[in-house]
Amino acid sequence: MKVRILMRHIREGFKNIRRNGWMTMASIAAVTTTLILVAAFLALMLNLNEMADNIERDVQLDVMIEQTATQEDIQALGESINKLENIDSAVFSSKDDELKKLIESMGEDGQAWEMFEQDNPLNHVYIVKAKQPEDTSAIAEEIKQMSAVEDVVYGQDVVKKLFEFNKYARTIGLVLIIGLVFTAIFLISNTIKITIMARSKEIGIMKLVGATNGFIRWPFFVEGLLLGVMGSIIPIIIVLTGYYYVEDILSKQTTYKFIELLPYAPFAFQLSGIILAIGAAIGVWGSLMSVRKFLKV
Repeated sequence: MKVRILMRHIREGFKNIRRNGWMTMASIAAVTTTLILVAAFLALMLNLNEMADNIERDVQLDVMIEQTATQEDIQALGESINKLENIDSAVFSSKDDELKKLIESMGEDGQAWEMFEQDNPLNHVYIVKAKQPEDTSAIAEEIKQMSAVEDVVYGQDVVKKLFEFNKYARTIGLVLIIGLVFTAIFLISNTIKITIMARSKEIGIMKLVGATNGFIRWPFFVEGLLLGVMGSIIPIIIVLTGYYYVEDILSKQTTYKFIELLPYAPFAFQLSGIILAIGAAIGVWGSLMSVRKFLKV
């Protein structure tokens, strides 16, 4: 396409934006309203996904070694565990180390356990992590069958429910976002369709004098692109402003690592890029879908 023709299409697109006035405002309002919800849900889902990943990465197996196991048995068990597929790490922790962690975790109440330092009742442990957290249950069953293993502890019911919740939360969030995007496409499509209907006679004349579909379609492509991008600006400002304050408050008040939100600096650019891209795609698709039926003369 020649530069002169391309510039003509761009001018026509801007001219349509100015000419349609209230319909332009209605289109931008439709995109803005929907993208505020899309941006909010997207920010929420990305952070929930990050929190879920943090929790999943912390899932570990505590392989309790039999009290009667010899040093050779313990070493052989460690070798057997490391031979399993999907094992990320298997770290030995002596019963003295386990007692120290127990005392530290209980704070002042942990002092009661100090009397067991000379006669420690705890087990030696292998702390095992899977490469894929979803494989935790299967790995636990394999390790239980090995010799010198007294028990494998990993909060079976909690882990299973956690993985199920994460799966459903991600699916529901994705469905909601897709639904909102299609709602925005429908709204902007109908809005642009009204403006095109007012110009259907003009489009028909252009077709009769030999204008190609592409020549007619390009100004509407530019118009839809502009409407989508302009409708993205306010949602980005609103959501990122709110996110900045929420992230700042949580970072100062929460002590739980898994509740940390994604850092503002890279997240703001990522979310802005995604919302701009969605807005542009919504505008272009809605515009092209609307003009298609009027090109059949």
